[in-house]
Order: sequence, then C-alpha cells, then structure tokens
Amino acid sequence: MAKAAVFLDRDDTLIENVPYLGDPTQVQLLPGAKEAITRLHQAGLLLIVVSNQSGVGRGLISKAQVRSVDAKMEELLGSKGIITAFSHCYAAPGDPYDERRKPSPLMLQEAALEHGLSLNDSFMVGNRLSDIQSGHAAGCRTIILKLRIEPGDEKACAELATFSAKDWPAASAWILKSKESPL
Repeated sequence: MAKAAVFLDRDDTLIENVPYLGDPTQVQLLPGAKEAITRLHQAGLLLIVVSNQSGVGRGLISKAQVRSVDAKMEELLGSKGIITAFSHCYAAPGDPYDERRKPSPLMLQEAALEHGLSLNDSFMVGNRLSDIQSGHAAGCRTIILKLRIEPGDEKACAELATFSAKDWPAASAWILKSKESPL
C-alpha cells in the first residue's frame, strides 16, 4: 500500500530565509517548526524537503554548503533520521535544464516513485505560490504557510491552496486531521 508524505519547502517554511544560505551557523528555525515536524513524524508521515536552491546554479553557494545547511536544520529540528529525503533542484532561473524547479511537480513525482508514495494522500507545505503550484500539479493537498508568505502571492495562494495556515501549529493540526480522508 502506498504511503503518504508531507513535502516541505525549506527557506521561509522550516527555516528563516537568508538569501543563498551556505553557512550553517546562520540557520534559524521558524516558530513551531520543530514541534510540528515531531508531531507529523509521530503520526507516521514521511517528511521530504523539496527546495530549488538556485544559488548553486548561479555559482553563489556549493552543493556541499547546501548539504551543511540541511544537516544543521535537521539537528535543530531534532529530526536526524526523521526527514526521509532532501530533493534539491540546483538550476538557476532561466536555465534551459531547470524542468525540476518548482512550480514543476517533478521533484515530488520523483520522490513518490522512490519512496512508494501516494501523491493524492500526501501534502505540500510552503510559503510561495510556486510551492502550492508544484503540490497542486502533483495531486497533493497543499498548505500555504502564512508565516513568511511572499508579498503579492497571498491572494493566488489562498485561491489555489487546499488550506491556509497562519502558523505551524495550525498547519500540522490540519494535516493530521486530514490525513485519514483521502481526496
């Protein structure tokens, strides 16, 4: 039987966005993220981070720096071994080889194949329209996390997202309530 997952954007969803973050000492969790991740994991949901990371494609940070930031985030979340996978698209905007970048659903679809997931039973949580579009196109239920929503994205996100959450406690509560009711 296929499993459900929660796909998570990284910057301004789990951690504070520092443009082209390559220094793990600058990683700061967003309020409520640690508790939400713990609750979702305890409920049996796989947790997969999906992030574009265009700074690598632009030559501003390295893949090793991205991995070190991810490792620090996992440490702060207390989630070593809880986060199932990280999926990053390293292409720069406008790169002709960037078909995996959100809003494309490809990173989510690849993860679903790799981990035997049901996308219809899964969720995508993010703070940008591209996160919501990606999850929607993949067939997931989508949650716009309004902690750090991009200016100008709020209306379109509210229209497309399955749920708008003011914070992590609201997002995790809704996911846990909804996980038993497939689309």
